[in-house]
Amino acid sequence: MPKRGVSWTYDAEPMQFFLTQKPIVVDLARPSPDSHDISIDVVLGMFAMAGVFLLVALAGSLIVAGGMILYKRWRDSSTPPQTEPHTHIRLQI
Repeated sequence: MPKRGVSWTYDAEPMQFFLTQKPIVVDLARPSPDSHDISIDVVLGMFAMAGVFLLVALAGSLIVAGGMILYKRWRDSSTPPQTEPHTHIRLQI
């Protein structure tokens, strides 16, 4: 009578592969070396990242403020002279 189904799953050769592997041995008698606490590293990294964000914000605000000052100076230098008899209302919005 012929075998039905997959015959290699019932064969001993695949199981022989699992039996020939070397076991993993862990020595529990020796304590593991002490590792440093990473919470200090996390806090220092957090403050360093906040400092970087503050420097980027400072640089951006200085660029915008400098641009506004230069624009206002350019705009004030291009106003018409006050030699006309009528009053010039300088509304600057």
